[in-house]
Amino acid sequence: MKLLVIGSGGREHAVVRALKKSPRVNEIHVLPGNGGIAEDAVCAPVSATDVEGVVAYARAHGIDYAVVTPDDPLCLGMVGALGEAGIPAFGPDRRAAEIEGSKVFAKGLMRKYGIPTAAYEVFDEVDAALEYVRRRGAPIVVKADGLALGKGVVAAATVAEAERAVKSAMVDRAFGDNGARVVIEEYLEGPEISVLSFTDGNTIVPMVSSMDHKRALDGDQGPNTGGMGTVAPNPYYTPEVAAECMERIFLPTVRAMNAEGRPFRGCLYFGLMLTKDGPKVIEYNCRFGDPETQVVLPLLRTDLLDIMEAVTAGRLSEVEVRWADECACCVILASGGYPGAYEKGLPIMGLEGGQLPGGEAEVFHAGTKRLPDGSLVTNGGRVLGVTALAESLPEAIERAYAAAGGIRFEKLHMRRDIGARALAALGERR
Repeated sequence: MKLLVIGSGGREHAVVRALKKSPRVNEIHVLPGNGGIAEDAVCAPVSATDVEGVVAYARAHGIDYAVVTPDDPLCLGMVGALGEAGIPAFGPDRRAAEIEGSKVFAKGLMRKYGIPTAAYEVFDEVDAALEYVRRRGAPIVVKADGLALGKGVVAAATVAEAERAVKSAMVDRAFGDNGARVVIEEYLEGPEISVLSFTDGNTIVPMVSSMDHKRALDGDQGPNTGGMGTVAPNPYYTPEVAAECMERIFLPTVRAMNAEGRPFRGCLYFGLMLTKDGPKVIEYNCRFGDPETQVVLPLLRTDLLDIMEAVTAGRLSEVEVRWADECACCVILASGGYPGAYEKGLPIMGLEGGQLPGGEAEVFHAGTKRLPDGSLVTNGGRVLGVTALAESLPEAIERAYAAAGGIRFEKLHMRRDIGARALAALGERR
């Protein structure tokens, strides 16, 4: 089969690597891809948000099946447009993708159907939002309604910080029209858990749980990023917690979307917090997480294409989804200054053909570019994700950091404590 994957980051590279393992796949195209993905697939300079351009490319190149991974094209209706062109695609349609595209919609869904989440209010007038923040006090959470590249959420420790977040979104329009409305919600406390899941709108199959590290600096300090590293499985996600999530969150969400006439078929991501009152939903995503995908898919032992096609066809219940009994750690190598301003075009050393020699770890490219002379340079905030597997979490973490140490570029930044909270949790359970 000839496949098409939409996107250009580390998540897409992980998806491509997993799909390449399928004996039914003989060619993968990626739009637009990046310097590392180009080693594994055919890349072409078509924007992931160019719906018409992607459909035209798919038709011209005889694509049999497409995988739409980023949030933007999903919310723009890419899956529906491909389907109308006769090309089946993995991912939710535009109406189902609104579960991520609008936090106001998602929170309303949870309130209507009794799915546990933080208490909240919605504001489209800045003065009312500011008055609410001052009345409720801090800590408090401010969220831009629409898509904001993972940077539209501020967990404010002070009222002043919350006020700045409101003004940034609603007055300065830091996220464009996506910040015209804000959700202000109670501050929840507890361990965070990420659970990606396959669902065809009826059956839901959770993937291996993971733990993301959003803050830019060690000790969970600094600004929020798209994610600085992940480990899997998440030690807080015990069988008891998993059973409660299935009963109170996962199945109710799928049923709620069906009741709203928005059946969800694709990868539904649950961002959870394990509070003293049990697990609650922090956020939904309508796609694979980044960098959660970089630790989850390397543990998958079932053919990913078989799963995806079953999701699209509504027969996920017929597929046995199997996972390796191992642990994984992904360390993100970022450009200095990220998530703020950073340089591009810095030479990357230590890789051969985009990968580490020796095969001790896998490298997923996020923000890289291949120059005409064949050299590899940085081309984004998050540059590379280095993932290692092992029988134990301490060993996976050690392997990932040892491998990451062999890669160099100017102003490289990475957190040095990915997995520390997970190791502490394992210690507590002992």
